[in-house]
Amino acid sequence: MVSPVAVHLLFFLISVNLMPATPIDVQQPFQASEGGVGVPQGKSRKRVFPVPHTQEPDPISEAYGYCNTPNRTEQAWEGHSPADYKLLSVQVMIRHGDRYPLYSIPKTKRPTIDCTLSSSRKPSHPLLNSFISHMGQGARGHWESPLGSVPRLPSHSACEMGELTQTGVVQHLRNGQLLLHAYKHHNFLPPGWSPRQVWVETTGKSRTLQSGLAFLYGFLPNFDWTKLTVRHQWSTLFCGSACDCPARNKYLEEEQRRQYRLRVADTELERTYADMARILGLPTRQLRAANPIDSLLCHLCHDLSFPCAPVGDSGTGGCLTMAQFAVIRRQQLDDEADRRRAGLYRKYAILAMYPYLNRTATKMERVAKGNEAGRQSRVGGEEVFTLSSAHDVTVAPLLSALGLEEARFPRFAARIVFELWKSPVVTQGQGKKRSGKGEKSKTKDGELFIRVLYNGEDVTFHTTFCRSHDRHAGQPLCPLKNFLSFVRRDMFSVVNATSYKEACYRRPG
Repeated sequence: MVSPVAVHLLFFLISVNLMPATPIDVQQPFQASEGGVGVPQGKSRKRVFPVPHTQEPDPISEAYGYCNTPNRTEQAWEGHSPADYKLLSVQVMIRHGDRYPLYSIPKTKRPTIDCTLSSSRKPSHPLLNSFISHMGQGARGHWESPLGSVPRLPSHSACEMGELTQTGVVQHLRNGQLLLHAYKHHNFLPPGWSPRQVWVETTGKSRTLQSGLAFLYGFLPNFDWTKLTVRHQWSTLFCGSACDCPARNKYLEEEQRRQYRLRVADTELERTYADMARILGLPTRQLRAANPIDSLLCHLCHDLSFPCAPVGDSGTGGCLTMAQFAVIRRQQLDDEADRRRAGLYRKYAILAMYPYLNRTATKMERVAKGNEAGRQSRVGGEEVFTLSSAHDVTVAPLLSALGLEEARFPRFAARIVFELWKSPVVTQGQGKKRSGKGEKSKTKDGELFIRVLYNGEDVTFHTTFCRSHDRHAGQPLCPLKNFLSFVRRDMFSVVNATSYKEACYRRPG
């Protein structure tokens, strides 16, 4: 298996390859904590994919989009469906919220950020105080090892490396509350839900555990701890017992080599790193190894001045600049385009995310069968709500595996949502409902459908498995069978195979 360190190194080379981030501000049924101003809902849904540009995108504005500062209201298209369709299950994967850097820039002061939680400090949220109080009762929950020893709240007045910030907590309280309002009329999860109906899983990092708990609290305020089991995923790929895949690791190694070749060929980038190293009085190699973009992003997201080094006798010293930051970001965007062209990352992503996608498909099938047999009420129901709290190195390959190559790179607190819907069963005498064009619906009674949403936007018909589906021909949603065929067979065509086992144990070509 590829090591978590190798995967994170890969993403620090390409990470925050952000697509243009146009704000999506519309009125919600609740007010944002900092009074974001909404605009009336438009007739068409906003696009998660970039509009073609006549000039190069601005790397600074994209970086601000990555920060995902919770200072405005946000539209959520989750929960939208044709009339009378029944929502059967929801499965959510999130990236953790805003965090302190994982790397520090040598010879500079670390950014000063308080990682304790206080409702008197911005950004805040109406649920923050009750969330803090509720986390104090967490010993009543069930925790898979080693999660029981992981702190449930960030608590250091001077943030530790990688620690979730208050901004990160607020981002996910908002996310959970968005989904609460989106789904509250669908009753797919009853007020007296059973422990079998809610599945929560996270990696062992405090930032993913705490993000998952904040999201869950926003979605289920004051949830019953005694009903909750928090499960541990030891791999950032959420691959469970199916992580062994030699071919996946080879694709990752080839992708890393492609990135390296592209980076060293960029003379402007190399000159910028040399200038930054000279200012700080460091060898260029040492600065690059310190991954300055990670720390600079933290300064940007928290509105802090970029770090400086004292002026020395040798003429070194000074402050890092926004122009230098922009050069690094520009190269990352160039890498994003080259990554799509080369296709190596897509092959890696297919093999990396198959276990998670297969588990998602299996859960949907199980819920559908339970609903058909009427078992939901008899035995407490299947897992109708799943929350997986993960990293950028989880969400990014999931987007690629689904064919969403043009989607924005996972910002802090990004979310991908899978919804399972069932069409209404028409009784005798009612007749078939007609589509908006006056044609008879081609949907069968009780047919199953899937929707995929990314950061609140419906991206279902951008996915590989439903891109060619004609949603205007009497079937407004994507048939679940398309997704099942994709996961069980079709997705492996990218690596010239017909199964996960075959793809993993044959030499990549």
